[in-house]
Amino acid sequence: MISQVIASVDGDPITSQDVKAFAAANGIKMPPPGDPNEKAANRAILKGIIENKMLDQESKKYADKIEDAQVNEYIQSIEQQNHLTDQQFRDQLVQNGLTYDDFRQHAREQLMRMAMLQDEVRSKVTIPQSEVVAYYKAHPDEFQVTKERFKLAQILIAVPANATPAQVAAARKKAEDVRAKAVKGEDFGALALQYSDDDSKSKGGELGYFGPDEILPQIDDAVKNLKPGDISPVVRSDFGFHILKLEEHEKPGLQPLDQPTIDKIRDKLATEAAKGRFKSWVENDLVKDHHIETFY
Repeated sequence: MISQVIASVDGDPITSQDVKAFAAANGIKMPPPGDPNEKAANRAILKGIIENKMLDQESKKYADKIEDAQVNEYIQSIEQQNHLTDQQFRDQLVQNGLTYDDFRQHAREQLMRMAMLQDEVRSKVTIPQSEVVAYYKAHPDEFQVTKERFKLAQILIAVPANATPAQVAAARKKAEDVRAKAVKGEDFGALALQYSDDDSKSKGGELGYFGPDEILPQIDDAVKNLKPGDISPVVRSDFGFHILKLEEHEKPGLQPLDQPTIDKIRDKLATEAAKGRFKSWVENDLVKDHHIETFY
């Protein structure tokens, strides 16, 4: 079939084949030819393609704001999330028919778009404290805690099963030195990545949530009286020496309107507000900066 040009954005053509490809890529089931809903479905998909092309064009303005170091960090975060070494990640790209350079370019384009959306949309959304308080009061069920839980991160300095006294002493000293760095304000996640012998190091030491009965008694003793953000003393276990960071402490009852709760509410409200601002920005502002033609 001949692919017909049905629209253009800044002179870049959009064809009927592009509509089919967009629908397939996004899991959109198209009505069969002649269906009464066919034209409306095509127009909705075309609108999505036009928006994407405008966003791609707009994001190019941010190309010089993305440094190579940011691209490196973006790729490293993907590797860490998937527990892959750099070589394993590169091998997977090859298996999926991608070169590393192609993926780096894709990562750069993603960062360009993220920078654009932060600048044009998210940074212009302000959630006042009054809205946060109103949401908290209107949704008490969201903030009811039924079970005590600790959210923990750790750095583990491992000790071999048959360690000599000298090895134990060396491991303890290393743990104390690392703890001192954390207490002085060095990034806990970065310290975990550098020093921890636990698998959680790839996630910045993040362990998740635990009840008091789900952790070792000596760890429970070390963290139960800490405030969120505090670093525990060095804790000895059969695995070695633990340095723990208490990130959250949920207690049964209505969760207080503390800073972590305020941040969660504000982030949720900002995300919802940003969706509306994004739609308005695209449909009312962005279209004025691009030449769009349709040939339906």
